[in-house]
Amino acid sequence: MRQTADGRGACVVSVPGISCGACIGTIERALAGCEGVVAARVNLTQRRVLVTLESPESDPLPALERIRTAGYAAEVTESEIPSDGGDTHSAARLLRCLAVAGFGAANIMLLSVSVWSGAEGAARDTFHLISALIALPVVAYAGRPFFASALSALKAGRLNMDVPISLAVLLATGLSVFETIRGGEHVFFDAAVVLLFFLLIGRYLDLLMRARARSAVVGLARLAAKGAMGETADGAVAYVELDAIQPGMVLRISPGERIPVDGLVLDGTTDLDRSLVTGEHAPAHAGPGTPLEAGILNLTGPIRMRAVRPATESFLAEVSRMLEAAERGRGDYVRIADRAARLYAPLVHLLAALTFAGWVVATGNWYGSLFVAISVLIITCPCALGLAVPVVHVVAAGRLFREGIMMKDGSGLERLATIDRVVFDKTGTLTTGAPRLAGGGPETAEDRAIARALAAESLHPLSRAIAASVDAPPVRLTNVREVPGCGIQALADGRAARLGRPTWVAEIADGAAPAADGPAFARAGGAMSSFRISETLRPNASRVVEAFRDRGIPAELLSGDGSQAVASIAQRITFDEVRHGATPAEKVAHLEDLRRAGLRVLMVGDGLNDAAALAAAHVSMAPGSASDAGRLAADFVFTRENLDAVIVAHRIALRSARLVMQNFGLAAIYNAIAIPLAVAGFVTPLVAAVAMSGSSILVVGNALRFEGFGTGARRAAPQAKESYA
Repeated sequence: MRQTADGRGACVVSVPGISCGACIGTIERALAGCEGVVAARVNLTQRRVLVTLESPESDPLPALERIRTAGYAAEVTESEIPSDGGDTHSAARLLRCLAVAGFGAANIMLLSVSVWSGAEGAARDTFHLISALIALPVVAYAGRPFFASALSALKAGRLNMDVPISLAVLLATGLSVFETIRGGEHVFFDAAVVLLFFLLIGRYLDLLMRARARSAVVGLARLAAKGAMGETADGAVAYVELDAIQPGMVLRISPGERIPVDGLVLDGTTDLDRSLVTGEHAPAHAGPGTPLEAGILNLTGPIRMRAVRPATESFLAEVSRMLEAAERGRGDYVRIADRAARLYAPLVHLLAALTFAGWVVATGNWYGSLFVAISVLIITCPCALGLAVPVVHVVAAGRLFREGIMMKDGSGLERLATIDRVVFDKTGTLTTGAPRLAGGGPETAEDRAIARALAAESLHPLSRAIAASVDAPPVRLTNVREVPGCGIQALADGRAARLGRPTWVAEIADGAAPAADGPAFARAGGAMSSFRISETLRPNASRVVEAFRDRGIPAELLSGDGSQAVASIAQRITFDEVRHGATPAEKVAHLEDLRRAGLRVLMVGDGLNDAAALAAAHVSMAPGSASDAGRLAADFVFTRENLDAVIVAHRIALRSARLVMQNFGLAAIYNAIAIPLAVAGFVTPLVAAVAMSGSSILVVGNALRFEGFGTGARRAAPQAKESYA
């Protein structure tokens, strides 16, 4: 159990029985109105349910009982990052069933050849009997995945996709046993066993493809340390499990070990592989005070670190939750697919019953009519429709992750594909937030030395930029005092000196304050000067803005900074509109005005003052360096310094939207062709099994085309026009 940002509780429930889109609606409807449950979202590929509770103290047991009553085994799991152990077990079980079905199908088909070749009388009956002796144990064993799922659904008083499949297999087998006993001419053991064989092939391939689709999430499990060596109060060292690590604990990390939780370096120096966070594989030096994120690798030296967050709130857990959320969003596409899958079971049984009745009336042959109804039961499975959206979203989330972008919600991907305006914040978004000295300052060497000494006494970012850039000998200061909101002052050779806000510095200077936004310096009774401070643009910021404008999407700069600071950025990047001095409320009001004008806005911002605007926008993005509030409010978070992430995310969103529509089209074409053919009696159960499995594999395979799509983030902006093609 963990606490969410809004003070509610959240737990992850493992539900291994989730197999299709219909399961999503069944479980979420079962949890609707459950005691203590605020919301529930099912993750199809990971077979998990994120349950949001009223408070961290709420009991998840009522939710578990609701899920179990719906026919699914369920248990709360503590791990935020799923392993692939469950899928490995399921794949092995399906492979064994597939091998048995393949063995039975091969032998029964050989016996059927003899019957098809003209065997009659006792010889034909013997072949039928041998086929029955092979088919019955094969169907009993290889059909277990379908029978068990169907039985659980029926016990819960509901229908799922495995009910008609099981019904079709059992009807074909039972009909064949009846014909064998009475010495009939035709049996269908080959159809029943080969049907299972192809169904198992489809389910096994579907499992492998889903595992590949969520490889980005599963891969995080391999980056999570299982624990670390911790120091006890008496100085002893003992191994501490990951879940037992609490904020404030001191841990020892040796070279080659991964950081288990977020923390700070206390002692030691080392090099770190921070590619998980920054996307850059060059080692980063770390020493006392360096922040550490869970999952990064210690390369060269032993260090002592202090944990600042538990494992459930670490960077790695946050990334995992963002990736898991790829399927939880309920965008328009997902709602359409869910409604269609929900109607499937009752409609398909009704259609099969009507088909059977129609053929009996038309032909008077109940035997052949039942055969046609079996084909209808099989071919109308809505797996392709149920997978059309979730599999695209989870593959897109993995692709975004590899580009250094984390997606919080699959519906955000849909919204990002529809934007027609982009609004950028300035500081920390278009710029790195690290100021640098561009010139100005005192003219005399003595005053420059005093200004540098004052700057060295302050932790303000502007003071740090001055101290790092001004080359001057050290000066001894006395009575150093920092005035919040104004600057820093001290005595140099008994004479007061100030560095900071121009109006404050002007109080001791001789002359008016210079018309500049930068920090000013003066000594008592002396001339006042100002430093020119500029900010470093994020790499490719100008080209990213230009790429949006080339696509017909206007770009706007909306900042709370002063006019001169905003103008300096506007001179380097061409915007369609520039606004400065905007308060957080004014930013939200402007976005609301754009919304009322019919525009769908992407807001890119980072600061605490941007959080409300990020939440108010149609869709939003924030850099990993953003404030906690900014990251929580944004739909996407990018961890790299390069602003190319914004254009890459938009490009992937457009591609995702196209693949979803293609998947809907493939599912619709399949049903439009397959159902009439089955009702008309042109499809055998065997062909129906191949078609049904093939449609699911086709939809998943179409989503996996993302793997070969486009170019990396580093090349995205220079090729912005071509990347949308």
